[in-house]
Amino acid sequence: MSQKRDNKNKMIGKQSIEFGDPIYIQCSASIVGKKEGQGPLGELFDKISMDDMFGGNSWEEAESALQKETVQLCLQKANVQIEDIRYMFAGDLLGQSIASSFGLAEYNTPLFGLYGACSTSALSITLGAITIAAGAADKVMCVTSSHFASAEKEFRFPLEYGNQRPLSASWTVIGSGAFLLSDTKSGRDRGVITAVTPGKIVDFGLKDSMNMGMCMVPAAADVIWNHLQDFDRAPEYYDRIVTGDLGHVGKQGVIDLLSQKGIDISKQHMDCGIEIFDQATQDTHAGGSGCGCAASVLSAYLLKQLETHKWKRILFVPTGALLSKVSFNEGKPVPGIAHAVVIEAVR
Repeated sequence: MSQKRDNKNKMIGKQSIEFGDPIYIQCSASIVGKKEGQGPLGELFDKISMDDMFGGNSWEEAESALQKETVQLCLQKANVQIEDIRYMFAGDLLGQSIASSFGLAEYNTPLFGLYGACSTSALSITLGAITIAAGAADKVMCVTSSHFASAEKEFRFPLEYGNQRPLSASWTVIGSGAFLLSDTKSGRDRGVITAVTPGKIVDFGLKDSMNMGMCMVPAAADVIWNHLQDFDRAPEYYDRIVTGDLGHVGKQGVIDLLSQKGIDISKQHMDCGIEIFDQATQDTHAGGSGCGCAASVLSAYLLKQLETHKWKRILFVPTGALLSKVSFNEGKPVPGIAHAVVIEAVR
């Protein structure tokens, strides 16, 4: 039974929203590929697939199957039927978001298809939470995915080309994370969403698509700065400020940009792209990226820290590089975007 929302949601500062009632992350699920399962977080993921094709005939079919399976796992864990889900918010990296549309079609549930590049996990959670806060839904499913091979075809070169990757390049994660948001407390909730700060497109004119970490740094710094200003908070308010896909190259960049404004996040900052792979042994260069990177790390690791009350609250800030093959070949720069979500432990 849905509870009545008190409608005390507030617009805070220039671009933030504070929810009058908490939005509960009732359940989540994460599925990753073999390489991700061999990384430092391997034992925390719900499922590790040894078949990167996921039973499909193409890499795109593989990603669709991955996303579909992750949603199904989330429903099973929550003991919820798809008919109980009012809306789905989903996205991926492929043209026209075909991993989501083909993967989720048979669920026959109203779908908002989203694109925010690697920031899409925060985008889906933000819009899902706003929809619930507005009283327009009681339960929504937020899901994103990425696949190394399908992303290489979309943005770089087919694997058969065998091109060399510079050390600044990140490795697109084979992974998916699904999150069931609800307006009511279930007693087994993994966390609560109390506020969001949607981000802006920020373009510093960088054009190196093989260094997307640095291309996304300005957007990450901008949304973190505006979030802290909107709420008049210091970085210490959070146990962790977690970016999505900056990797080893971009990590210092966001710290440096914010330090120029008198904000030091060095003690709180961590990055999902760094956490998911072991740089020394897995040859992933700058670290992980992709819609599935931050999503799977949030589900498998970050929410676990809140669940066990090791942390009280985090600022979750996935980052996206807004480029395409067309824009890159036309010489356009790579703008970035990032969205911030406040997630707290259930009291």
